[in-house]
Amino acid sequence: MIVCFDIGGTAIKGAVAHAPEDVRPLPRRPTPLQDFDAFVQVLRDTIAESGGAPECIAISIAGVLDPDSGAATVANIPCIHGRRLVADLEAALALPVIVANDADCFAIAEAGLGAGRGHRVVFGAIIGSGVGGGLVIDGRLINSHGGFAGEWGHGPVAATRTGNPPLEIPRFQCGCGLKGCVDATCSARGMETLHMHLHGERLTSEEIIAGWDAGELKASQTIDIVVDVIASPLALVINVTGATIVPVGGGLSNSRTFLQAIDAAVRARILRRFDRPLVVPALCTVEPGLLGAALLGLTANHQKE
Repeated sequence: MIVCFDIGGTAIKGAVAHAPEDVRPLPRRPTPLQDFDAFVQVLRDTIAESGGAPECIAISIAGVLDPDSGAATVANIPCIHGRRLVADLEAALALPVIVANDADCFAIAEAGLGAGRGHRVVFGAIIGSGVGGGLVIDGRLINSHGGFAGEWGHGPVAATRTGNPPLEIPRFQCGCGLKGCVDATCSARGMETLHMHLHGERLTSEEIIAGWDAGELKASQTIDIVVDVIASPLALVINVTGATIVPVGGGLSNSRTFLQAIDAAVRARILRRFDRPLVVPALCTVEPGLLGAALLGLTANHQKE
């Protein structure tokens, strides 16, 4: 038995996992943002509620562990930002601890329990408030010791001449500090920035997609550009990794027509030909962070036996 957590800036969600198909949620608690001792106490209280002695603790978190130093980058939870999080939590809880990025946990959940079952190479993509992802090969997460693998949304690679007919678009500023990232153009906020640049209209991403579905011309131009910009980097990821399925999560994945447009554009740009959808909706839509953390913890525990 393990205890797993999905930790965000608002809430800490916990669960007890006895097997991949037996993950039992525990009551969620507010996340202490400024006090590390209070943060640890919430974990202790949740572990106490598990009703047993866990073999390990597995955590999904919206941040990244430096694979060299172990230091955590978690901007929205100051009390753990910059800490050697695994070492500090193991010392505080007296239990083995696994920590993984939430996109990586999404990817491992889809590989083990979702749309990636039966595939050797699974690239789980997030397209929502941010653009990210995780890579799983033969059931193993590439980022098993932290790091930035799978972060295809960042890097100055977004096209600046795009659309039909082609037009020039700027390299928008990204939150990571670079300009021209896929995230800055194709995330939900990026889509809104692009639409404002093209048409001077301040619409939400949901409104833009709804307008596109209804055949509205301005929204259709925006989506045409987003699909064009996002498809080439994703096609390159598939060529490099050999992924045979790309489950997609995040808010923009709720539009099946949007994913279908991305899938068609990506399959036209890759070397291997597929006569089936490649970019598909995720199946683990309820608590994928908890499910992924559970799988990571259960796998690590099984390997020790």
